[in-house]
Amino acid sequence: MSAPKVEIYTKWGCPFCVRAKALLDSKGVNYTEFDITFGGKDRDEMLRRVPGASTVPQILVDDQALGGCDEIMALDQAGKLDPLLGL
Repeated sequence: MSAPKVEIYTKWGCPFCVRAKALLDSKGVNYTEFDITFGGKDRDEMLRRVPGASTVPQILVDDQALGGCDEIMALDQAGKLDPLLGL
């Protein structure tokens, strides 16, 4: 079984982004980070992929939007994050 594709949209200086990445790092998860601090095509892509997203981070696993930091922390506490991450 291959590892799922994990992507995270972030902004520089965002404490929630730092916490979300720290959680993923602590689990040894490889992810692709898109810094949308200055907008641009990556921000446009985030808005297309996660309609209505107005905050960062936005975390996607195999193109499924999980939400932000609070959402993945809650999934982790409920024991539901590891299976999504293939752990």
